[in-house]
Amino acid sequence: MWGVFALWCRQKKLKPIKAGVSHVLDFLQTGLDKGLKPNTLVRQIGAYPLLQGLRFLPFHRSQTLGYKNGFSYARLPTTGIGREQLHVNQLSQAELDELSNKRPTLTYGQPKQAPPSDFIPAHVAFDKKVLKFDAYFQEDVPVSTEEHFRIRQVGIYYYLEDDSMSVMEPIVENSGIPQGKFIKRQRFPKNDRGDHYHWKDLNRGINITIYGRTFRIVDCDPFTQTFLESQGIELNPPERMIFDPYMELRKMPLRMYITPSNFDQLKQFLAFDKKVLRFYATWDDTVNLFGENRRFIIHYYLADDTVEVREIHERNDGRDPFPILIRQQRLPKNVNDCNPETFPSSVLEISDQEVLEWFTAKDFAVGKSTTLLGRSFFIYDCDEFTQQYYRDKFGIADFHPVNVKPPPQEEVKQVIPPYNGYGFLEDSLQNCFSLIPQPPRRNFIKMLENAHKVLRYKVKLESPNPDDRKRHFILSYFLSTDMISIYEPPIRNSGIIGGKYLGKTKVPKPGSTTENPMYYEPADLTIGAMVEVFGHRFIITDADEYVLNYLESNAESFPAPTLQSLQNHFAPHRAARQEAHK
Repeated sequence: MWGVFALWCRQKKLKPIKAGVSHVLDFLQTGLDKGLKPNTLVRQIGAYPLLQGLRFLPFHRSQTLGYKNGFSYARLPTTGIGREQLHVNQLSQAELDELSNKRPTLTYGQPKQAPPSDFIPAHVAFDKKVLKFDAYFQEDVPVSTEEHFRIRQVGIYYYLEDDSMSVMEPIVENSGIPQGKFIKRQRFPKNDRGDHYHWKDLNRGINITIYGRTFRIVDCDPFTQTFLESQGIELNPPERMIFDPYMELRKMPLRMYITPSNFDQLKQFLAFDKKVLRFYATWDDTVNLFGENRRFIIHYYLADDTVEVREIHERNDGRDPFPILIRQQRLPKNVNDCNPETFPSSVLEISDQEVLEWFTAKDFAVGKSTTLLGRSFFIYDCDEFTQQYYRDKFGIADFHPVNVKPPPQEEVKQVIPPYNGYGFLEDSLQNCFSLIPQPPRRNFIKMLENAHKVLRYKVKLESPNPDDRKRHFILSYFLSTDMISIYEPPIRNSGIIGGKYLGKTKVPKPGSTTENPMYYEPADLTIGAMVEVFGHRFIITDADEYVLNYLESNAESFPAPTLQSLQNHFAPHRAARQEAHK
C-alpha cells in the first residue's frame, strides 16, 4: 500500500507528510481489498482533494543544462531530489592539496606522440633534381695530318627520381661533329653482373666507363656538391678542364701579311664612304633564241672601286625575285692571257698579277656600251648624284637620257568566226574565248523570279498556201529564259500532224546579226503584230488573259502601246463578263 502511495507521489513530484495521510492509506487499503490494480488506484488518487492536514511539497530535480551568452553549457548537479545537499561532486581540502602537488600529467593526461610523416615516394621527393658533372673523353683521329686525338667535353646528368643518366655534349660552332645528346637518358650498366651506376659511384677526379668509352669527371655544380656532402660523401678536389688542342689553335688569330701600298686606300674609303654612282642600263640579248631586252642598275662604289649589277624586275616577268646579277666586286677590264705555267693561280680568283686594268668611274658614261664579264650593257641614264660627280670630276655636262622603251605593240583584235548555226549564238561564242568551253553566264535571279511564268499567244501562219492560212498555233514566251516555243493543236481530219512546231529557243528579230543579236521580247508581242520565226511569219490574233494581268502588274517595264493593244483586245470580254455578273 505504501508502494502505491509512493508511486502516486513520484508522478505528482510531491513530498507527502506522513502525519496527515491516514485517511489516504485507508482509501488505498479498501481499494486493494476490492482487487483493484495499483495503476487504477493511482489514477483515482489523482482526483483526490487536498484536505486539511495533508500537504505535498515539490521535489524538483536539480538543473544541470543551461544557456549563457547564447551558448549551451553543462554543470555538475549540486543538489539532489528534494533539494538535498550532494557531497559526491565536491572535493575535500585534502584532495585539493593533493591535486596542487601532483605533476601536470594528472591534469592534462599523457602527452600524445606526434603522428609519423607521410610516405613520399622517390619520384616525388627527387622530382626535377638532377646532379650535373663536368667531364671529358679522348677520341682518336686516325686520318688527319693536323691532329692525332680530339678532346670532347661533355656533361653527365644523373636524375635522382629514377637513377637514370644521360650524357650531353655542348655544341661547338664549326666543329663538324653532330653534337648535342651524346647518350640518351637511361640507366647505365656498371659491370657485366647487371649492376648500374648509382650517385654514390660518382665523384670528382675519377674515371667511369660507359659503353666502352672512358669519361674523366673533373668537377660538378654547387647543387651536386651540396647534395653529395649532405649524404656523407667526401668529394675529391676539382680538376682543371682539358680543352681540345685543335680548337684552341683555331681560336688564335691568324697572322696577316699585308704588303704596303703606295695608294692610300684609307683616305679613299673615308672620303667616299657610302657614295655610290648609279647608272641605268639595258642588256640586249635578243640575238639569241628566247633572248630579251632586260633592264639593270649598275652601282659603282667610290669607296673601293667595286661594281654591282642588279636586275630591275617587273610584275609577272616570270623570273626569280633575286635581283643580283653580278655581286659587288672589282671587275677586270683587261686580263692577261692564261699561262699554263701559272697553274693553279690561273684558275683561281683573279688578282692584281693577272689583271692589267680594272674598271674605274671614267669607264662608265651615258649613251655608251660597257662590257662587264662578257655581257654588253648599254647605259641610257644615271641619277642626279652621278651627274654632279661627273661634272666636278671630269667636267662632263652632257647627260641626255636615251629612250630605250620599245614601241607599243599593236593590239590584235580578236576575230570572231561566223556563226555556223549549231546551238545558241551565246553558247557557240564561248568557244572562241577559252580553250576549254565554258557555258555562258545566266541571270539566275531572273530565272528564280520568273520561274514557271509563261505568256501564251494565239497566232496564225501567214502563207500564200490557203491550207496554211487555216492553221492556228500557240506561241509561248518563257519569261525566265526569253525563249519562244510554238505548238500546233492537232485537228482531226485536217491532214496535218499537230504537236510541237518549234522547240524552246531564242528567236532573233529581222535584221539581227551575230555581232549585234536582237531577240523578240514581250514588248514586241502585240495583237496584230507579225512575228517572223526563222523565215515563217506569224500574226498574233489572241492572247491569254494572264498576259494582260502580267503586263498591268508590271506596266512600268513595258511600253504603253503594248499594254494598250492588249487592253483594247480584252475590253469587250471584260464588259461582257461584267454584264453577266450583274
